[in-house]
Amino acid sequence: MNATPIPLSKRIAYPLVTLVVLLAAWSAAIAFFKVPDYLLPSPMQVLSAMNVGYVQGAYWPHFLFTMKSVLAGYVAGCSLAIACGILLAESPTFELFVYPYIVALQSMPKIAIAPLIIVWLGFGIESKIVMVALVCFFPLFINTSIGIKQANPQLIDVMRAFGASKSMIFLRVKLPSAAGHIFAGLQIGVVLALIGAVVAEFVASTHGLGHIIKAAAVDMQTNVMFAALLSLAALGVAGSQLLRWLHAKVVFWDRAAATSATTPQAE
Repeated sequence: MNATPIPLSKRIAYPLVTLVVLLAAWSAAIAFFKVPDYLLPSPMQVLSAMNVGYVQGAYWPHFLFTMKSVLAGYVAGCSLAIACGILLAESPTFELFVYPYIVALQSMPKIAIAPLIIVWLGFGIESKIVMVALVCFFPLFINTSIGIKQANPQLIDVMRAFGASKSMIFLRVKLPSAAGHIFAGLQIGVVLALIGAVVAEFVASTHGLGHIIKAAAVDMQTNVMFAALLSLAALGVAGSQLLRWLHAKVVFWDRAAATSATTPQAE
């Protein structure tokens, strides 16, 4: 039995109600406990920082720098992850040669690798792109390989019985079987991409939202830090919602994806 699509009005209204409750609780907690501004700013102080940053334009260069590094690194890391995941699933020899080293690379804390990447590639956007790509790679790599390996063997046997080529079996059976896993990895990668970009900007950068947070921490400007954090959250939510929508459109046979992102019907 198919789940009823959630109406658009509820998809918009319910999160707004949660936001209002959180803002009210935030303001009330500051007033009740008399929390100083340098520890926790009020919502109005954060809004003032957002006004300076985006209405007056002070944050836009940093926002765009982070967004560019996230997008470029995300595309590069995810493309390489899908390619390697396919090779690993389709070639046991490739798995024997490469898999242990991929796991070893993933086991290294990325915060420890960041200074080395900075030394090699400098303080510009290139080092941030590589950092984002490294962070995004492993979850999608694993999801892709697992999804392809879990393709229905009986369906593959039927395709072979009818003389289908390896490429046709891959495109018609294995890749559609892995599509849900791939999109799950892509959604995980969105969050990790933001983490990778901010870590790289913390280590060495004069641009980006991570740089804003680091600079504001020195001056105890918590309202600026919150404004930058909300900007990162907005990027993450936008990317995640876009991928959920694409998941429902591309993997239309996935009932869970279609239910979560189906165009809502009128009440």
